[in-house]
Amino acid sequence: MINPYDDTYFMKKALQEAEEAFHKGEVPVGAIIVIKNKIIARSHNLTELLNDVTAHAEMQAITSASNFLGGKYLTGCTMYVTLEPCQMCAGALFWSQISRVVFGATDEKRGFRTMGTKLHPKTEVLGGILENEASNLLKRFFIEKRNLN
Repeated sequence: MINPYDDTYFMKKALQEAEEAFHKGEVPVGAIIVIKNKIIARSHNLTELLNDVTAHAEMQAITSASNFLGGKYLTGCTMYVTLEPCQMCAGALFWSQISRVVFGATDEKRGFRTMGTKLHPKTEVLGGILENEASNLLKRFFIEKRNLN
């Protein structure tokens, strides 16, 4: 039997969140958290709206998922995020003990791997899922932002 709930399926859901951020004038990063093929948290960047540098999609999703589960640890969960997490978000993911992180586009300047930040030793990481779609949305956002200024 084919499982329709694969990494591509869930990354498309994260991309929908990124599109929502794009339309709000936020850097278009979206994240969802899944446990047993069920989405328990959805989020996107809210740094401009909330005037808060910590309001990244990942941080919002971690808080939402923790509230849903009633605990601070996200073992058994997977985060799908359209851009490789920064070191702040990677730190929060480390402490959440999330089981898996799947990201779309690589962040060669500010991504947690470039910055030398580590995730929890038991966290599995997979990058490049729908990378072109995630990357193109980010590029489109910054091109439009430059043209408005």
